[in-house]
Amino acid sequence: MNTLEFDQRRLALQAGDFMRCGKANCRCKADPPSLHGPYLHWTRTVAGKTVTRSLTAEQARCYQPWFDHAQRLCELLTELQASSLRAFLDAEG
Repeated sequence: MNTLEFDQRRLALQAGDFMRCGKANCRCKADPPSLHGPYLHWTRTVAGKTVTRSLTAEQARCYQPWFDHAQRLCELLTELQASSLRAFLDAEG
């Protein structure tokens, strides 16, 4: 069974990734380079492994609210963990 590990740094959509290709005479090898992209990627951690998926601009637009909600959920979990730790430390002295 796969479990989702909340990793705040990996839930957001990564927009604007530019890359070089493998062609020797491509413009991305020039000086200065003209890289390919931007490419949109959604990276997350599933069962301890990094999973990346490329998205179209339409998919990114459609799913952006999901990414925003996931980001907010991570922020709330972080706040809850900090609050729980403070309560524990206060109780234990």
